[in-house]
Amino acid sequence: MMNKYKNKKTATSDGIVHDSKKEALRWFTLKHLEKEGEISNLRRQVPFELIPTQYETFKRFGKGGKRLADGKRCIERSVVYIADFTYTDNKDGEYIVEDCKGKRTKDYIIKRKLMLQKYGVRIKET
Repeated sequence: MMNKYKNKKTATSDGIVHDSKKEALRWFTLKHLEKEGEISNLRRQVPFELIPTQYETFKRFGKGGKRLADGKRCIERSVVYIADFTYTDNKDGEYIVEDCKGKRTKDYIIKRKLMLQKYGVRIKET
């Protein structure tokens, strides 16, 4: 089934389902680089919280008007960026966050800027 960006989910020989053919091919390349010792700590689909969940507290009362402990309700859910891949480049020890991009959406551009602002990480786009 195709999604709105026209990419097709692709399964690899190791049983992992990737969001696109491009991502699956990049996974094979990175696995090879890890095997050769050029990179290490290869991970996929790594979440980064950019903005935490926001709550508000409210007063609660029981039967007869008895004051209870304050309640808490979510008013805004967290904003999370999920990186396609992260790894360490063994040449210089640099931590790499990588995303296989076909189309740059407005949401992605904002998340890319928040990654730089919050974590000091520039996303490598492939």
